[in-house]
Amino acid sequence: MKKTILPVIVIAAIGLASLGYTPAKKQAAKRPNVIVIYTDDQGYADMNIYGSKDLYTPNMDALAKSGVRFTQFYAAAPICSPSRASLLTGRYPQRAGLAVMASSKEGEAGMPGSQYTMGELFKDAGYKTAHIGKWHVGYTKETEPNAQGFDYSFGFMGGCIDNYSHFFYWDGPNRHDLWKNGEEIYEAGKYFPDLMVDEADKFLTENKDKPFFLYWAINNPHYPLQGEKKWLDYYKNLPSPRDKYAASISTMDEKIGLLLKKLDELGLRENTIIVFQSDQGFSMEERTFGGGGSAGIFRGSKFSLFEGGVRVPAIISWKNHVPVNQVRTQVATNIDWFPTLAAYCNIKLPARKIDGESLQPIINSEQAKTPHHQFHWQSQGGKNNPQWSVLDGDWKLMHSPFEAKKEELNSQNYFLVNLKDDPSEKHNVADQHPDIVQRLEAAHNQWVGEVLTQ
Repeated sequence: MKKTILPVIVIAAIGLASLGYTPAKKQAAKRPNVIVIYTDDQGYADMNIYGSKDLYTPNMDALAKSGVRFTQFYAAAPICSPSRASLLTGRYPQRAGLAVMASSKEGEAGMPGSQYTMGELFKDAGYKTAHIGKWHVGYTKETEPNAQGFDYSFGFMGGCIDNYSHFFYWDGPNRHDLWKNGEEIYEAGKYFPDLMVDEADKFLTENKDKPFFLYWAINNPHYPLQGEKKWLDYYKNLPSPRDKYAASISTMDEKIGLLLKKLDELGLRENTIIVFQSDQGFSMEERTFGGGGSAGIFRGSKFSLFEGGVRVPAIISWKNHVPVNQVRTQVATNIDWFPTLAAYCNIKLPARKIDGESLQPIINSEQAKTPHHQFHWQSQGGKNNPQWSVLDGDWKLMHSPFEAKKEELNSQNYFLVNLKDDPSEKHNVADQHPDIVQRLEAAHNQWVGEVLTQ
């Protein structure tokens, strides 16, 4: 009998494996590792799998196919410092204490050090933690990565750097900005994306036998658009500035591929949760030659609360635990990663207000409802005329949205749209639906009072 039973067991095990199941004992052997890949100024449609026809993005596409990708995923802000603060805390930027752009000057604080970050969440749970890449949420000892839960930190503290000299790429006087664990280091002439890959490889190798959390804040395709020469050559026939932007995207894609290859080499892929997201929409600033990115059918870009400024590509992948090559259309946001990852890793949330909600139900089922009946933004703008927005089902009310023409707004500077009927946000129907405007205005005022007092 034993000779006949054993093959049946083996066949059954093979059958379960083919369906994507892993024996429970093997699953429970080690807590999952976590990698959050946060790109910089990447447009919603700037991946093949999100609609691009002129880019080469095989590694990001493969990552998306290995898990779940979202089509209505939002950043909590259309600019990078508040977006990063909300990601790291699971809170609206206002509640996280950083609703505006952080300074890029050493000695100037950003998000208060009292905020509890994703780094602290994982470190307190016994994980080894690392930040690699861009920070831009604080430039004092109390607000830099090592004071915010990261055992290891490599990268720059400000908003952007030249990838070869590692000097702040904005205004004078020029300031060098490259740090390792709070100490300034000099690697002049070395390409920053390669340095990031090297640092990530070392961190993964050194911690392959223990649970780790890696926050990889890639600085591409943010300006300066310094893609590698082979990619500049590859895209030489594209018009400017798409050619330079595209080279930056494919350079980034290749570096992501190297990180994923390292995970495979170390045998870590099956036990590693990978989250991928852009921090907000693509830039149309002068330093990025006035554009280059794409939001597809969506209107708007970085700084704007139109969809192109806040709707971003987002992916989660975890072999044998997350559905494969699935699309989710429900509303989800970057503040949701904090509670989602805590849930997957069985980590208790802190005893403080978290605005995000676990996305596990959505990830598991395309039938699950979004946890966000409403979502709110308030970004930049003058004190008496702020740019803000409320998303309520298909309805979206915007006040003084950046990139709107004055004649498009009504007398109260409102722009109302039904995204189901008008996803490109071309037509303002505020005057046709004063009841909806009034209801969403009241909801936003209530939200402002809440997030600024807690």
